[in-house]
Amino acid sequence: MKIAVLPGDGIGTEIVAEAVKVLHALKLPLEMQEAPVGGAAYELHGHPLPPATLELAMASDAVLFGAVGDWKYDKLDRPLRPEQAILGLRKHMGLFANFRPAICYEQLVGASSLKPELIAGLDILIIRELTGDIYFGQPRGRRTATDGHFPGAEEAFDTMRYSKPEIERIAHVAFQAAQKRNKKVTSVDKANVLETFQFWKDVVTEVHAQYPDVELQHMYVDNAAMQLVKAPKAFDVVVTGNMFGDILSDEASMLTGSIGMLPSASLNAKGQGLYEPSHGSAPDIAGKGIANPLATILSAAMMLRFSLGQPAAADRIEAAVQKVLAQGLRTPDIYSEGTTKVGTAAMGDAVVKALAS
Repeated sequence: MKIAVLPGDGIGTEIVAEAVKVLHALKLPLEMQEAPVGGAAYELHGHPLPPATLELAMASDAVLFGAVGDWKYDKLDRPLRPEQAILGLRKHMGLFANFRPAICYEQLVGASSLKPELIAGLDILIIRELTGDIYFGQPRGRRTATDGHFPGAEEAFDTMRYSKPEIERIAHVAFQAAQKRNKKVTSVDKANVLETFQFWKDVVTEVHAQYPDVELQHMYVDNAAMQLVKAPKAFDVVVTGNMFGDILSDEASMLTGSIGMLPSASLNAKGQGLYEPSHGSAPDIAGKGIANPLATILSAAMMLRFSLGQPAAADRIEAAVQKVLAQGLRTPDIYSEGTTKVGTAAMGDAVVKALAS
């Protein structure tokens, strides 16, 4: 089982190290090879996704990814910015389906900013289409400078587009996921304003006819954003486009108490996947040893389940994380009075110890 390990920038190196530590503790036949990506790769090779890194990712069964980005790269021309690495990996690997579960662990109910009764037992799965939409539309206006900005320009633009096959395949993924859960899909769009999302709504409705056992609800994205805060447990599976999914999944993450707890999986049609925490590189806390590695560790569990055919090992990791939380161990982002504050490495060590027991 070949895993490409791409730590990236900021806290990426710290949190990925803990996930790798946990994977080693399972004593499975895993072959892990590390490569630079993002700003770290730009510093070494002048590009955020060097050919050798892309080649390694393409040849692996799965990619364990940290995070990319740093403010110091904001003035680079956009194709050279660290974030282009993740977009490039999604495009070249065909990673069209992004799974972002938002689960509120019993031990962390008090860490959410919402009332406990609203989020206790929360278990939402957001499925975000990942290779279409405005992020991959026609490029952005005419640049008048080489620093990535537009001084003196009169306009800039991005085009939003989706093809029918792109919408159909993500709709199938959503309905099939719902069949294994509570049989309800909420398709989020902006069909009242955008032609692209009226098309989205029509195609999702067509695909739904093949899944009569699943309830389908359509919801405008602004209402969905409100309902996620008002009544989050009313959702089961949420399927939406690239940009809306990017925004709503981060909103949903805070229902659970911290974005540092949320894993994600991005899969292609072959089951090959890229696994990463839902959060970013957090350069403001990088190197301080206080980042929460649990989202990355849980992403590694998703990797074992979806791409490596090791569901029992995935279950072991998830149980170990719950055990550590039950012991009251908390990184600063989820710390509350009466619990024990620990750093990044100590949290990783605790999960390894819980695995052993």
